[in-house]
Amino acid sequence: MIQATLVALVLSATAIEPPEEVVGEALASIEAQQVMTDLNTLVDFGTRHTMSETLSDERGIGAARRWLAGEFERYAAEAGRDDVVVELESHLVEADGRRITEDTEVVNVVCTVPGSDPDAASRHYYIVAHYDSRVSGALDAESDSPGANDDGSGTVVCLAVARALMHVRLDATVVIMPVAGEEQGLYGSRRHAGIARDMGKDIRAVLSNDTVGDPTGPGGREARSEIRVFSEGIPTAILAEQGRAPNAIRMIRSLSAESDSSSRQLARYLKEVGDIHDLPVKPRLIYRPDRFLRGGDHTGFNEAGFAAVRLTEVYENYDQQHQDVRTEDGKQFGDLIEFVDGEYIADVARLNTAGLIHLANAPSEPGNARMIVAELTNDTTLRWQASPESDVAGYEIVWRETTSPYWQHSQDVGNTTEATIDLSKDNWFFGVRSYDVDGYRSPVAFPIAARE
Repeated sequence: MIQATLVALVLSATAIEPPEEVVGEALASIEAQQVMTDLNTLVDFGTRHTMSETLSDERGIGAARRWLAGEFERYAAEAGRDDVVVELESHLVEADGRRITEDTEVVNVVCTVPGSDPDAASRHYYIVAHYDSRVSGALDAESDSPGANDDGSGTVVCLAVARALMHVRLDATVVIMPVAGEEQGLYGSRRHAGIARDMGKDIRAVLSNDTVGDPTGPGGREARSEIRVFSEGIPTAILAEQGRAPNAIRMIRSLSAESDSSSRQLARYLKEVGDIHDLPVKPRLIYRPDRFLRGGDHTGFNEAGFAAVRLTEVYENYDQQHQDVRTEDGKQFGDLIEFVDGEYIADVARLNTAGLIHLANAPSEPGNARMIVAELTNDTTLRWQASPESDVAGYEIVWRETTSPYWQHSQDVGNTTEATIDLSKDNWFFGVRSYDVDGYRSPVAFPIAARE
């Protein structure tokens, strides 16, 4: 058993530090000029409404998805990657008389970059965005709908991340997925997440980028160095399970774990990555599932039981979202490319890229984490199952004040599956994470209360 003392560091002084060179090279490859070139191409398709033209190569959602798939294939070929798989994943959505007025093929563009470590390749980490667009009328599939920010910005983040990751060795698998049908009811992402759940696919984290292109807002507001990261507290999937929900919620209450879901640990993880590399755009964590009266593609993954967060600019301009392109009383309406900032989008892409490199190269979270409550003590003992990867070098205990939104302290406890911290479990929240020989750290596993 190991005794540990309080260390006011999020990263332990004794554990291996994460590599800077790998991440730095990937981030340096992301260029604002290329981001804007890609965005211009998307906007030039005129409309990307889910029910718009599919046969033309110049206009409509069909042209957009074929271009996206071709770009992913080109990136893989230029990087000499013959293992990357690019698919057009199609689902038939029957007319519902509301948002889908005719049977429609909703097509996700799925680019899978497989992991190179046999111990980790079955783990999947996603970045998603929706490439469909809309104007004022939800059913208007004919009018020009540039969708530069909502969500052309997130879509070109996906492209930038794909270009960067093609040249990085990743232990686990990364999936880059522009989806369709978001504006009509989250169809593309919900279908994919539901099928993945039913197949038992091991999806560990989903980063959904939606409306990430404008750091300014009405009235002169600006948040150039931040991006909001929304995360659910009590998991949606638990609330939906008949019979299980009351017991699960009682356990969450007994642990005071309302802010320690896997999605919330993912949000904290992104913040730590942003701080480690001192990225120009860092997360502002919002402890809500999403904005009021709105939704996003992370929702379907949360419903399926996966950790997922939404990234969105801090100040949204509603004159430029879901609006016909027009001028009224001298004011320009519409989601036009002139209202986005290429440098800001590139910096958001850098945050996503760094986060995915850390997630995919880190070991799995320790399994079955428990905080031992068999006796009344003034210290805290944690036990867990070892992470399965062969390159695991050790584990860290992390802790924070019960009123703190972030992990504040950590202690390296070596390559063990049990540790005792000389702090009361009544006064702090605790967690455990693994780290590998390269210094990559897993997300934190929050322990349940157990007697052994």
